[in-house]
Amino acid sequence: MFNKILIANRGEIAVRIIRACREMGIRTVAVHSDIDAECLHVKFADESVCIGPAQSSESYLNIANIISAAEITGADAIHPGYGFLSENTYFADVCESCNIKFIGPHKTTIQQMGDKSTAKKTMRKAGIPTIPGTEECITAETPKLFKIAKKIGYPLIVKASAGGGGKGMRIVPSEDALKNAIITAQTEAKAAFGNGDVYLEKYLEEPKHIEFQILGDIKGNVVSYPERDCSIQRRHQKLIEESPSNISPKLRKKMGHYARLAAKAVDYFTAGTIEFLVDKKENFYFMEMNTRIQVEHPVTEMVSGVDLVKEQIRLAGGEPLGYNYDDVVIKGHVIECRINAEDSEKDFIPSPGKIESVIFPGGPGVRLDTHIYPGYTVPSAYDSLLAKLLVIDTKREKAIARMQRALSEFEITGIKTTIPFHKTTLANDYFKKGEIYTNFIQKRLYGEK
Repeated sequence: MFNKILIANRGEIAVRIIRACREMGIRTVAVHSDIDAECLHVKFADESVCIGPAQSSESYLNIANIISAAEITGADAIHPGYGFLSENTYFADVCESCNIKFIGPHKTTIQQMGDKSTAKKTMRKAGIPTIPGTEECITAETPKLFKIAKKIGYPLIVKASAGGGGKGMRIVPSEDALKNAIITAQTEAKAAFGNGDVYLEKYLEEPKHIEFQILGDIKGNVVSYPERDCSIQRRHQKLIEESPSNISPKLRKKMGHYARLAAKAVDYFTAGTIEFLVDKKENFYFMEMNTRIQVEHPVTEMVSGVDLVKEQIRLAGGEPLGYNYDDVVIKGHVIECRINAEDSEKDFIPSPGKIESVIFPGGPGVRLDTHIYPGYTVPSAYDSLLAKLLVIDTKREKAIARMQRALSEFEITGIKTTIPFHKTTLANDYFKKGEIYTNFIQKRLYGEK
């Protein structure tokens, strides 16, 4: 097992990894930008190294500085968390060449699954259902573009081939909007990922976004966990997740089988997620694979009782999985609310600034993953996630009531947060009935736009 792990990330996920390492007896190194010197992950780690100024490109995305920090401190492994360099093939390759273990899958898997077009081809070859769309990347000048689009069928969605998180995505309701949507998506994808490649896909109206957490060891053993429903989103970014979803047990079993099949198709190793879209008739389609730990991994941890970060580290160290799919059980119903520094009443615009005071929720069945504290300044340079509030209870209706109680206790002053949004959503009758889908916010909360 590793002696010292450098965490190439910040905020709540860095804190989460440090906690797992401490319980495993592994020393930790925090890296940070100059404006993150007072961030909680820096305070919690055994050692810390400043790797550059606020801009991500000069700090958390600066591979040379991160590798130097690992070598200076004697770290024998690097955990990338999520975002930043977590799905960067070159970074994984550099770690390997420097004899530093990258805590994630093999670089070839990252490359294969990181390109969405290649990922779909791989899944189709393995017999996994995929959403109808283009085999290759397209541009506004692709020959027979309109004929191709018509064959797939409107509405369409333009998607960035690299990256995720809602960047480089545009819905195309009709032929008139096609070229402009492609150009806009290309521009956004290029700015976000350094890769402007996009492709077309059939846009499923009111689907559920269902994903399966998977773990794999170096011997090819793979296990899947109870699914997470991530349908409550804005601009393709998740806000509420829960497990289990309200799909039928038969469909859960079938989708879990295909999730494991998908992982084995790419010799998957450590922690990852297979994401599907499910239509109203319970047809499901592979959407993408995330080759890293997910933001919402605590949902699965609570519903299964398994520490996924420890498992990820253990598997990266070469240990066998040691259990199979039949050993995983559902232990209740879990709901997670992402608390962001955003003003939900003003189209979720970011709300950076100094936190004046905080009252954290607690009590039975409540978990809070966060890096904030009174006096902490939320920077504008990074993602707006402040905390992940989770609850577990025996049934969904009880979990909703527990989350409503926890949200009523949670107070953050000095900045705007999405706490009011979550209170509104959990009180919504459609949400309570489980009638949720990816455009729930637009249709059930704020009206069609």
